[in-house]
Amino acid sequence: MTLLQSILLGIVQGLTEFLPISSSAHLVLVPHLLGWEIPPQEAFVFDVLVQVASIVAVILFFRHELVKIARSMLMGIKQRKPFLDSDAKLGWLILLATIPAGIIGLTVKDLVEKAFASPSVTAFFMLVTAGILTLAEALSKRTRELQSINWKDAVLIGLAQAVAIFPGISRSGATIAGGMGRGFERPPAARIAFLMSIPIMLAAGLAASLDFADIPGYTSALPIFIPGFLASAVVSYLSIRWLLSYLARSSLYIFAAYCAGLGLLVLALSL
Repeated sequence: MTLLQSILLGIVQGLTEFLPISSSAHLVLVPHLLGWEIPPQEAFVFDVLVQVASIVAVILFFRHELVKIARSMLMGIKQRKPFLDSDAKLGWLILLATIPAGIIGLTVKDLVEKAFASPSVTAFFMLVTAGILTLAEALSKRTRELQSINWKDAVLIGLAQAVAIFPGISRSGATIAGGMGRGFERPPAARIAFLMSIPIMLAAGLAASLDFADIPGYTSALPIFIPGFLASAVVSYLSIRWLLSYLARSSLYIFAAYCAGLGLLVLALSL
């Protein structure tokens, strides 16, 4: 991997991790479309690093909310009232929503790894993302706010997040659509999606980090990877801020159209 490739793919990761257009798909499709021959082990290490950068960005963006949630959860445990207030309740529901993705991820891990090696499969799942976003916009009522979230919402939105384990199905897109399907307005659905992504992204990043620590020679590539890491972190932070502002006034249709267009293009080129 070259320095330019590292920076460009870091920007791609930052743009696509939180915009509902699937970062995993773009990390597969962009090198494929540009004809970049990146060694699989090198690509794996890089993908782990830029995803960790996105985790850092979302934690920094929601740091004040996360501190409030953690504080309320600890106070609730201390007082033996786990649902002490709305912040404590939200914290436990975020953890509850993580369970489906964890179970499904461990169950179909081998199948998912095979899917990551296939641009055509990834493109097909991009079309699935387009359909999910379109249905969410067309069918959801969008009348609820974040404070009304309950355990049923957490489980169902968590199941939507679990579907995004396949490359091409956007995690943020599926989770936002799941929230809208439960009647939440777009901005609260996005905030739920971002907060719920933190535990599963942390777990996935830790698991992948343990794997790549065993890859020989990965440290020699770090000077090339670090600019990509920084690009991913900065662009991820800006993407979160922009999307929350955008969803306050606009729909998901533009993202659905993009996913459909890119998916069809890659399928056409594959054929």
